[in-house]
Amino acid sequence: MSRPRYERILLKLSGEALMGEGPFGIDPEVTARLAGEVAAAKEAGHELCLVVGGGNIFRGLAAAAKGFERASADYMGMLATVMNALAMQNALEEIGQDTRVLSAIPMDTVCEPYIRRRAIRHMERGRIVIFAAGTGNPFFTTDTAAALRAAEMGCNALFKGTSVDGVYDADPKKVADAKRFDRLTYNHVLAHDLKVMDASAVALCRDNQIPIVVFNIRERGNLAEVLAGRGTATIVSDEGDA
Repeated sequence: MSRPRYERILLKLSGEALMGEGPFGIDPEVTARLAGEVAAAKEAGHELCLVVGGGNIFRGLAAAAKGFERASADYMGMLATVMNALAMQNALEEIGQDTRVLSAIPMDTVCEPYIRRRAIRHMERGRIVIFAAGTGNPFFTTDTAAALRAAEMGCNALFKGTSVDGVYDADPKKVADAKRFDRLTYNHVLAHDLKVMDASAVALCRDNQIPIVVFNIRERGNLAEVLAGRGTATIVSDEGDA
């Protein structure tokens, strides 16, 4: 089955994607490479908005497990996503891409506050929009923020860039014969607790008919390949094979 062309997409990147081979932080070379891939997709005619996680700097859930109060830990994680968003904005603007960062937690000195109509106008004017600070609320992941923003922006698909080339029935880094899926249904993902995105994000995409495309963002040039229908990826929708 051929893949449809997605005109407006939300690209969800993990914070770890920005740190390259390092143990934490932001690798400028890797960030520049990712910005180049986003710019290439933009120049190919796609409208793009992004959500970047904060796990390369601070992960709220992990901190809560070590004794941090959960809400405070989540707010700290949201602030980490703002740092990553600003890094991506800088890398994109270095290559001539008009970019705006909109934060769910107002911080007017560094970025714009998230206002849905303003975000839509930015996209209509050809700008790349980066959404920061998650949903602005604790107890929600950046996966859920990505699904929410994709629905609000009227995106045709949510692309999740990971370190593997799709969704497997087991961790392919630990299980040699793990099976990769080409297509899945939302309900199969939820019923079998497959680690695509958290359950609330998958359910939100299902309810708004937003396909989730999972692919390997670490492979150079792969975003363009997947957008063109040639690259390896798993598509989660109502029309999955499983």
